[in-house]
Amino acid sequence: MLDPLQLAALVAVFETGTFEAASGRLNITQSAVSQRIKALEDRLGAPVLIRGQPCTPTEIGARLVRHTQDIALIERATLRDIGHTEGRPTVRIALNADSLATWVLPALSAVDDVLFDIVIDDQDHSASWLRTGQVAAAITSRADPVQGCDAHPLGSLPYLATASAGFAAKHFPDGLTEAAVRRAPSLTFNAKDALQAQFVQREFGKRVPLPVHRIASTEAFVSATRHGLGWGLNPTVLVGDLIASGELVLLSPEPFLTPLYWQVSRLVAKPLQPLTQAIKVAARDNLTA
Repeated sequence: MLDPLQLAALVAVFETGTFEAASGRLNITQSAVSQRIKALEDRLGAPVLIRGQPCTPTEIGARLVRHTQDIALIERATLRDIGHTEGRPTVRIALNADSLATWVLPALSAVDDVLFDIVIDDQDHSASWLRTGQVAAAITSRADPVQGCDAHPLGSLPYLATASAGFAAKHFPDGLTEAAVRRAPSLTFNAKDALQAQFVQREFGKRVPLPVHRIASTEAFVSATRHGLGWGLNPTVLVGDLIASGELVLLSPEPFLTPLYWQVSRLVAKPLQPLTQAIKVAARDNLTA
């Protein structure tokens, strides 16, 4: 069996970033934290941490952190069932940045008996965090459940292809054409973001290479569009007023819909039921059916 004191040391280092801070949280010496981590690594025959500033878990370490957090969730649910409500376990979940910026936060705020450790990843890739056991739940574009998980359809997040009026006049004088998108700078969140490429494929029926600026921030993405750095797909809720004022213009009147699903590990589905319900309510109120 895994030693709970060693696992607690691993989680403390993971959450605080250093052995020194972990020792303060656990109220033991830094040497004791180091000894517990070393004993765990000796037990497993593999490293669980990459020492640095901050310390980060290896793939095995991340899985053990998730395991420990799952146990804490289940214990918390059991204690709640018998009338004990103190303490807040940590829940690690994977979310896409646009959902976090537009509709998810009210759902998280509605669940006040846990602490969230949020991993940001593209909706087309967030399921991999579930598959490797590093998160308890994720918002993903994947409809089929990851092994050991339940999938709940949430609806679609609508996007609009937009550009500043000046950018559109300069780069799209004849509207959205294949020749124009080959030349005009586009915006993308990061290398994983395929949204603009998928939109262009929908418009022209084929893949078209795009020149791109990479901006890993939902809010900065909108701002970059406003300032004419490039064109891109922004969540409708973030650009509706800018379009109405004429600051941004539509490159296509047809929204681009991204279906989203909430996938949650069956192991912790029961203790996470309040969170699942809050996510579904927020999705119902904000996403396109």
